[in-house]
Amino acid sequence: MRRTSVGTLALVAGVVAVVGAALLRLLESQGVYLPAAAWVEYVAILALAGGIFWAGWAVRAYQRGDRPGLDPMRAARTFVLAKAGALTGALLTGRYLATVLVMLGQLDIESRRDQAVAAGIGAACAVVLTVVGLVVEKFCELPPPDDADGEEHADPLPS
Repeated sequence: MRRTSVGTLALVAGVVAVVGAALLRLLESQGVYLPAAAWVEYVAILALAGGIFWAGWAVRAYQRGDRPGLDPMRAARTFVLAKAGALTGALLTGRYLATVLVMLGQLDIESRRDQAVAAGIGAACAVVLTVVGLVVEKFCELPPPDDADGEEHADPLPS
């Protein structure tokens, strides 16, 4: 499995932000206003990032030789968790940026400004989750082969 590209994550965040802003404007034109982001969302996102980093640190310690053994399935699961964390962070970044985009024209109203600030903090937390996911994916990357030319040599077939 390949590592997640930063371009893909930026595209996901951008598309979610634009589509989300359009949906928020549509909802507000119908009289539906969403509440501001709550601090518990920030805690949950950062706790998820911390858990992913902790799992990745164990894989990194094994790769560096600081840890005697590691189950290969745990390493594979950590990689998948990091990939999911990076994508989730990108989606949440877009979700929070959509709120910021909708509020930009109304920052002179205190409640809208507070909502934009709350969404901005949420976006920052989501970016942290994305970056942690990318870093842990790097932790789980296998080292290159020991061969000088970088090619693996197959054992000859028995005669």
